[in-house]
Amino acid sequence: MAHSGPMTDWRKAKLPVFAFLAPATIIYTLFMIYPLIDSIRLSFYSTPSGGEMAFVGFDNYRTILGDPDWSATFWNSFWNNMKFFAVHMLVQNPIGIALAGILSLPQLRFRNTYRTMMIMPTMLSVVIVGFIWQLILSPVWGVGVDILDIFGLKSLFGPWLGKEGSALITLSFISVWQWVGIPLMLIYAALLAIPDDLVDAAIVDGATHFEVFLHIKLPLVLPTVAMVSILTFVGNFNAFDLIYAVKGALAGPNFSTDIMGTLFYRTFFGYQLQLGDPSLGATVASLMFLIILAGVLFYLFAVQRRLARYQL
Repeated sequence: MAHSGPMTDWRKAKLPVFAFLAPATIIYTLFMIYPLIDSIRLSFYSTPSGGEMAFVGFDNYRTILGDPDWSATFWNSFWNNMKFFAVHMLVQNPIGIALAGILSLPQLRFRNTYRTMMIMPTMLSVVIVGFIWQLILSPVWGVGVDILDIFGLKSLFGPWLGKEGSALITLSFISVWQWVGIPLMLIYAALLAIPDDLVDAAIVDGATHFEVFLHIKLPLVLPTVAMVSILTFVGNFNAFDLIYAVKGALAGPNFSTDIMGTLFYRTFFGYQLQLGDPSLGATVASLMFLIILAGVLFYLFAVQRRLARYQL
């Protein structure tokens, strides 16, 4: 009883809300907000050889978007990025939804084993993934041709990573293989949150598991699917490591796998005979930020509002 007074005073003492937010706010500002703002600021400057930085306004943006030597490279990387994103949206996310639906079936055995196997590629280093798939798909010593031969499809095998028309799509499928576990687990968690009463009532009424998934479960997890879609968009337009690990900074063959991440790397740091230009590199990074921002705003105002009304 003698200690009840101090204990009560300690419990009544309240720290300001900012005291809890300050550590995360300081770290986020120091490592995210400040570099972003400074990169945008740098994009409005130019550094002449041997001179000091000079303010040039939107000249760097005009150079990237309008100069023939730069605009072709920029738009090539942009459309390659769009193709990269489209493959993930049309292949990765539907596969993730389908696998999540299968894992949520109550009668499925060895569910935990399957779930672990599907999430394991996401824990591998991108460098390791790129090296392994280069070995698998190598026309000289790769095992890909032998695997296709087992199914009688040996004639379909080719140097997919070495052709301009197939290199980007091949890398996109490798990325899908590695990261399909992320949408799988997010959608699977959302499916587990659906009350069993809804599912049981539908089954009692004669619905099959596929009909339950299509007409009950899928509409209820649409907000999660939308969130996975915007995460896919942001992640794909920030992509760099897989292309660099497999094809290097030149993103060959003939820049057919060049995306905005590799363009930024070559522009900012330089590569081989190309000298780096921090101002133009910051301009490419700022354009990447504006594209991602536009996609996120479209999601917030065009997609999320409709999903919120649907939930009501």
